[in-house]
Amino acid sequence: MTAPVVDGRGIEASLSIVGPMSAELAVVLTLLGAAIAMFAVNKPRMDAVALIMLVALPFTGVFARLLASVVPALPASGGTVLTMNEALAGFSDANIVLIAALFVIGEGLVRTGVARRLGDWLIAQAGTNEVVLIGLLMLVVCGLGATMSSTAVTAIFIPVALRVSQTTGTPAGRLMMPLSVAALISGMTTLIATAPNLVVSAELERNGHAGFGFFAFTPFGLPVLVLGVAYMIFARRWLGTGPGGATATGRPTLAGWVAEYGLAGREYRVGVTPQSPLVGQTVDQLRLRDTAGANLVAIERGGKLLQPTGNTALLAGDVLLLDLFAPQADIDTLRQKYHLEQLPLSGAYFTDRSQDIGMAEVILPSTSDLVGETVLSAEFRSRYGLTVIGLKHGTAASGPGLLERTLAVGDTLLLIGPWETIDALRSHNHDLVVINLPAEVDEVLPVPGKALQAVGVLLLVIAAMVSGVMPNVQAALIGCLLMGLLGIIDLPSAYRAIDWKTIVLIVGMLPFSLALQRTGGVDLMADGLMAAIGGAGTYAILAAIFALTALLGMFISNTATAVLMAPIALAVAKDLGHSPYPFAMIVALAASTAFMTPVSSPVNTLVVTPGNYTFGDFVKVGVPFSLVVLLVCVLLVPLLLPL
Repeated sequence: MTAPVVDGRGIEASLSIVGPMSAELAVVLTLLGAAIAMFAVNKPRMDAVALIMLVALPFTGVFARLLASVVPALPASGGTVLTMNEALAGFSDANIVLIAALFVIGEGLVRTGVARRLGDWLIAQAGTNEVVLIGLLMLVVCGLGATMSSTAVTAIFIPVALRVSQTTGTPAGRLMMPLSVAALISGMTTLIATAPNLVVSAELERNGHAGFGFFAFTPFGLPVLVLGVAYMIFARRWLGTGPGGATATGRPTLAGWVAEYGLAGREYRVGVTPQSPLVGQTVDQLRLRDTAGANLVAIERGGKLLQPTGNTALLAGDVLLLDLFAPQADIDTLRQKYHLEQLPLSGAYFTDRSQDIGMAEVILPSTSDLVGETVLSAEFRSRYGLTVIGLKHGTAASGPGLLERTLAVGDTLLLIGPWETIDALRSHNHDLVVINLPAEVDEVLPVPGKALQAVGVLLLVIAAMVSGVMPNVQAALIGCLLMGLLGIIDLPSAYRAIDWKTIVLIVGMLPFSLALQRTGGVDLMADGLMAAIGGAGTYAILAAIFALTALLGMFISNTATAVLMAPIALAVAKDLGHSPYPFAMIVALAASTAFMTPVSSPVNTLVVTPGNYTFGDFVKVGVPFSLVVLLVCVLLVPLLLPL
């Protein structure tokens, strides 16, 4: 057989393949085997392997001639299998740009708190019922993962699941595996849910067929999700019972500091009535520290949280967040004296306001000008915009009389205030050195007030994709521009949001598909598969393609697996005279069936530590469910996509 090849001058040539194997094909298969081996041992990292292959493939003709001179049985055509321009063509592929744009749109959902609100709703709805909790967690994760990266969804929901674990007493190990399974299943729900779907759809288009529609995957993903929820509710008994993720971050928490510094019981929330003598007075005029032994932590006004300065004047209707640090301070006396209304609290020491108010531990170096001052005379609020609420001489937290303590070298202070002010504190390292930030800092939303706008942009993008009024990549790029226009995301955060490792991995592996086609490798593999099981029937062939794709995905990226298996599946369909769509769909679904090992997908790797899992946990839970998914897909695909 012959296959077209472009030589070094860009002139179409013909690569003659003598027998079942040529020198060019032998070189391509050797490079592919080397890539798989490096993927399996994860050395070097996957994107580096892809770059190595991208550079090596254009030398296939040179390597083939050298091989043919050593092994005469492997003839070489002398042509160029792949030019460098062709190897780099993936960077201009519309689907690569689409994947990058979807990372940016997903980041917009993270920055505005859409995912966080879903998590808070989950806690409110499920309570302590473990079955309901697992079911709702998987539904929410899969629903969100249908429109953004499954890896990003998993990263978002790990702290949510840990918070649920700590709140309800449910072991983290019983939540993390359902979380990863749901994130992987989300890849089976829509065209844009995961990169392998786009890769397989693009392969259909390269072969002259229409690509998959936006919801083409949904009829297969929904039954798998229902089975996945039922299976994980049953399989949770096999999972670890330890708390797992309680210390997964290795960092302190706001709740831990509240206990460590003895802050509980000092916090109060009071409203300023119109009759209060505080109305119209500035914070400096109040002198609450001297007169009432109270720190004014923050002011709620008009639904927003304000950080008070000395010139801030109080208004009727303001809500004051107070820290009564002095032993003689009494909230009832304070309320009667200033006509204040006591209001309920929903979090210990204002931890429920962790989106607005943060804490930080700082230490005084020997160069600090604060050494020898008292907390009161140092005027922390005037200097830094923060309030001292805790102090340690050595390892013991100071009790009453905090403000009169003389500061010494090595003292540790606990400060409270707005996150942006805490972040700015790092520029004052002459006087204070930040030594600890709480784990909650990772959950602070950059643009918390624009969740509705982010959801609106997402729905607009989905509507454009579903309707087909414009190419998918154009719709996604418009969505990115709209998010920038609305202030949801800026260019630096957009560039950071793109998983360049995934992009480079896909681009670097795409040339293998073209190289295998031109050297006859795809036909050879398809013929081998047909020779092995061709007589067993179409369902057996679909099952074999699914199993081979899923097994390859245990060792290499599911995206790379889709790149390699899609052309083979389409070649098998052509040999059988069947529609290419069932065979392409079975590859895409199998690529998302990465439940069997912790290295099958980054999604699984992320939950290993917080779930306190072993390799065997994934094998024990993932292998049976993978067999279930194989059976369901092999039965459903030919039924819904006729052969």
